[in-house]
Order: sequence, then C-alpha cells, then structure tokens
Amino acid sequence: MKKLLLLVLALVMVFGAYTAAFAAAKKIGISMPTQSLERWNRDGQYLKAQFDAAGYETQLTYSDNKNDQQVNDIDNMISWGADLLIIAAIDGDGLNTAMNHAAEAGIPVIAYDRLIGNDAVTYYISFDNYTVGVLQGKFIEAALDLKNAKGKVFNIEFTAGDPADNNAGYFFRGGFDTLKPYLDSGVLKVISGQTEFQQVATAQWNTDTALARAQNILGSYYADGTILHAWLCNNDSTAAGVTQALESDYAGSNAVIVTGQDGDIANLANIVDGKQTMTVYKNVANEAVVTLEVAKALLNGKVNGEELAKSFSVECAYDTTSYFTSPGHYTPSFLLVPTVVTKDNLDYLVGTGLYIKGEDGYLKAK
Repeated sequence: MKKLLLLVLALVMVFGAYTAAFAAAKKIGISMPTQSLERWNRDGQYLKAQFDAAGYETQLTYSDNKNDQQVNDIDNMISWGADLLIIAAIDGDGLNTAMNHAAEAGIPVIAYDRLIGNDAVTYYISFDNYTVGVLQGKFIEAALDLKNAKGKVFNIEFTAGDPADNNAGYFFRGGFDTLKPYLDSGVLKVISGQTEFQQVATAQWNTDTALARAQNILGSYYADGTILHAWLCNNDSTAAGVTQALESDYAGSNAVIVTGQDGDIANLANIVDGKQTMTVYKNVANEAVVTLEVAKALLNGKVNGEELAKSFSVECAYDTTSYFTSPGHYTPSFLLVPTVVTKDNLDYLVGTGLYIKGEDGYLKAK
C-alpha cells in the first residue's frame, strides 16, 4: 500500500511538473496597432502583464499604424512559434496574408477589440461597440431633453472613426440610429449636411485630421454665430481635435456638448475643464483579463462560451450572431459592457484602481 501511495504521489508530481512546463512553454504573440494612441499602450501593457504573470512567454509588437508592418510582425510571431495570436488590427480587411499563414500553421487567433475580416479568427473579444454609440447618442438625447423639444431645433455634427477599423461603423451607427428619429422629425439638424459615415470618418482616428475637418465645418457653417448644440465624436482622440477647433474657431457663446470614448488622460482633463462633456469608458484591464481566460480555455481545448462568460468577474456576454468574418461565417464573441463617465462620476475611474485623482481634481493613470 505504501509503495502504491508513493507511486501515485510520484505520478502526481510528474504530471504537475509536466503541466507547469506545458503552460510555460506556450508562446503568445500580441500585435497592437500603434503607440500613438494612449489606449493601445494601456492594452498592450495589460495584456503582456496578464500573460507574463500566468507563466506564458510573450512577444508584444506595435506596428505604427502601418498595415504592411503588422503583417510582417504577425508573420515573425508565426516563425517564432507562437501557440496563440492576439491581434488588434490596423486594417480589419488588410491581414489576409498573415491570417492565412496562421491558419496554415494551425495557430488560433483572438481578434482583440477590432474584428478581422478573415475566417482564421477563432474568437473576437471586445466591448459591445454598437452600445458605445448608443450611449453617446442617449447622452445627447438626455442633455438636450430632445423628448420634450416642443418645437425647438438643435444643431449637431458628427465625427466618426477610421474606416479601416471594423468598430468605427458600429460606434457611428449606434449613435446615429439613436438620434435618427430626431433628425427625421427636424428636432435635430446637421447644418453641414454631413451625415454619412464616409463623410464624417477620420482616418486612423487622427486628432489633427479631426481638428482640420472641424475647423472647416465651423468656418463654413457656423462663422456667423449660428449655435451648435452638440458634436457627437466616437472617441477621445477625435474629440480632442473637435474641442481644439471649438476653442479656436467657434463663434457661438454656448458650451457645446462633446462626446468621446476611451478615458484618455488629456480628455479626462478636458471633462474637468468643461471642454468635453463625457466619455464612454472601456476598462481595458478587464478586457485583458477576459482575453487571458479565453486564451487559457482555448489552449486547453475546453471552451464553452456561455459557461465561460458567466464565470468572469466582470459583466460579459457571449454572442454568436452579431459579428461575422465572411458572409454566413459568424465569429463567437465575448462582449464586455462600457460605462458613461462625466465630470460627476470621475470617482468611478478611481474605483477601478487604474487612476488616481490629484488635489486639483485631475486624474492620472496609476
């Protein structure tokens, strides 16, 4: 009996050592689009920290918003022997070569935050991107009390994101669809006439591009003092451009409602100062945690999407019908829930443990 017990214990120790070695041997390739936007620096850091702490070998790259470079970075990770790829795409339709190489090598792919238009994608992990736009639209609806307009007319302009980013269309449609009844009834008016996504899109979410377009709109349609009530911007980097334009080129005397997304430090300061009104915050630390758990299950061959989503410590839905990589090919998705942040609830961000508030009332990242 004693010998049997010793044998069992020995086998357990061997199996445990094998399991630990197996986990440690797994290589995770993490490809982020750029370091020029604050949020991608946070995403990359959180992801790498999570996977490093879990004992995986990681390789993190940033591709400077250059699609060819991202293709090359991913191919290098495949050659490195990556067991799993986590990719936030620069161009969701521009990675076919690298994705095909991953499929040929049998490497699973997690499309992180931005969906990739290739069937090699195994899972998509993001926030409910349509809801981001809905929250922005509903904020404007409430702030202007559009439901009780009673003959009033309010002027609004739109700034959307990068056409190469799959999420940009969802953000824009969420906001536009929410406000469309008021646009149709005439309660809301877009004086520039720019209401199509391609008209209001901003390549690479670039602040200077958003600034130049906003200056052009203000100079062309509002220079005579016409009041602008709201500017729906789909993220913080474009909102930064719009707020700069409003400071320098807006002839009206009123404070314009400006929306955003991401909780960038400079934009949070603008919220404190009243230059931006709100941002939709997506806790990318939570996104990194969910990504790690999905990756663990995937590498162990044990993914039950619905059960896994229920096991997370954060609110997350498992969705198999909303996102597709090709017609009829729907991608299983894990979608987290975003939060509206204004000057009145900045302490919510402090409560995440990722920000600190100074005595001056401004927030800083920990």
